[in-house]
Amino acid sequence: MRKKPEPARADPIAGELVTETFDYDGGRQVTVYVPPDPPEAVVFAGDGQLISQWGGHLEAADVPPTMIVGTHRTDDPDEMIRIGEYSPSFDEERFAAHERFFVEEVRGWVRSRFSLDLPSDRTAVCGASAGGELALAMGLRHPDIYGAVFCASPGGGFRPPAVMPRPLPRTYLVAGTLEPWFLENATRWAAALLDAGVDVVMAERLGDHGDPFWQAEFPLMVSWAFQR
Repeated sequence: MRKKPEPARADPIAGELVTETFDYDGGRQVTVYVPPDPPEAVVFAGDGQLISQWGGHLEAADVPPTMIVGTHRTDDPDEMIRIGEYSPSFDEERFAAHERFFVEEVRGWVRSRFSLDLPSDRTAVCGASAGGELALAMGLRHPDIYGAVFCASPGGGFRPPAVMPRPLPRTYLVAGTLEPWFLENATRWAAALLDAGVDVVMAERLGDHGDPFWQAEFPLMVSWAFQR
């Protein structure tokens, strides 16, 4: 599929953005998009300062009210610090610390702050680029929590294991025709997951790394996973 979807935006948003600072890593922020109606689904995401802002695209689409819980990336200018947090292939200790924060502390705060604790079939994990590796890793490691993975243009540091764990979450991948390295990574994951019997969507779009097709695909991902 090569067509280029355009992001629809409700501006200003009707929902609310709530930001909390946690002790992790000397002060790490989490920004939550709270939809105007009671949430029927929730998406946890890395690079939260980016993805939490995509709530307006959901408001402009015909999708169930969906909360976005965006854990911000590190402030460290060294990109390898972010990659170490997001991919289990580089720094096991750093990845494990961030995993505990992402899976346990942030989810626990969402339960207490927003009284929201949805089952796995109403919970997804999302990411783009290195954050796409985070989404894949969290989905493979915690399928009891995240019933769906939304992955845009994943990096190549985290690759499908020779033996896939079971069970595995449903997975929606997207990548652009103008970013061939990332498209190859997404296609590799789609093939491996399909071979493992997973429900997979692999969307190929006209676009380069970081282009608006990421935001445009997000409502399609939410609709695919959570539509009534």
